[in-house]
Amino acid sequence: MDSPFHLGEQAIQSQLGVQDRIESQGRRIIRDYLLDEHRQFFTQLSYLLVGTVDAAGCPWASIVVGPPGFLTSPDAYTLQIKAQPLLGDPLIHSLSNGIDIGLLGIDLQTRRRNRLNGVVTNVSLDRFEVAVRQSFGNCPKYIQSRRVEFCDPPLIVPKSIKPIAVFGASEQALIAVADTCFIATAYQVASAGNARGVDVSHRGGKPGFVRIDDERTLTLPDFSGNLYFNTFGNLALNPLAGLLFIDFSQGDVLYLTGHAEVIWKGTEVIAYAGAERLLRFHLDRGYRVEKSLPLRWSEPIFSPYLDRMG
Repeated sequence: MDSPFHLGEQAIQSQLGVQDRIESQGRRIIRDYLLDEHRQFFTQLSYLLVGTVDAAGCPWASIVVGPPGFLTSPDAYTLQIKAQPLLGDPLIHSLSNGIDIGLLGIDLQTRRRNRLNGVVTNVSLDRFEVAVRQSFGNCPKYIQSRRVEFCDPPLIVPKSIKPIAVFGASEQALIAVADTCFIATAYQVASAGNARGVDVSHRGGKPGFVRIDDERTLTLPDFSGNLYFNTFGNLALNPLAGLLFIDFSQGDVLYLTGHAEVIWKGTEVIAYAGAERLLRFHLDRGYRVEKSLPLRWSEPIFSPYLDRMG
């Protein structure tokens, strides 16, 4: 049986002295099919995080939405998504049959999340399917608990799509108060077997956990996690990344793509309360779409994990 981890992930696990333990754990937990409980979980969601790579090789993190039941699993090897990409979402241009895709099913209210990486099939006007390559659950660490509901009545307002090359005042304001974002990365070399593909992951902390260094650079802390290093393993072999920020009260979405580097140690890491390492993101381009989401989330309820961070 091939390893569930590719060379980049294995190198970091080895560097930190955890490779044997995580390899054994991964072989038990990472599957090429969906457990029945995961299949049921996806049907309860009203939103799904998506990671893809565009024609230029740039990763993007996206979000698709629909009423509970818009995600279905006809069998353990397939997830069907009955939704179209949102206006202005880069997914509009990257979604096609045969592409690698990363999915994150996350319920912010219960803080439950499940990962699925696979291949897109059967794209049509209002839906697409994903053939499962890897599937596994994640712990609830660093997830802010929020209630969510659809706008009632649905908001019918013009949506402004703003291309960005730097973080302007409105983008900085959104990022400065964020306690949640999502990151897409990819390593798509065929020799990696089922460990290849696109990944989309959650990042969370107290409001302001993402530091704005300048008009094109952000720094995110990396706290203790499952030690799989899916994101950092991809970045070790392919330094491109996409970030997604959501304005939970207004429904605005900020899509970013650029280059990332990992800061493993030093005074910067020590100064960042609770961080074990840092991820520095350099913006290449992005989009801000106003009033994009028909969903609104409540103010967060801090988790015990977050209360232990500075």
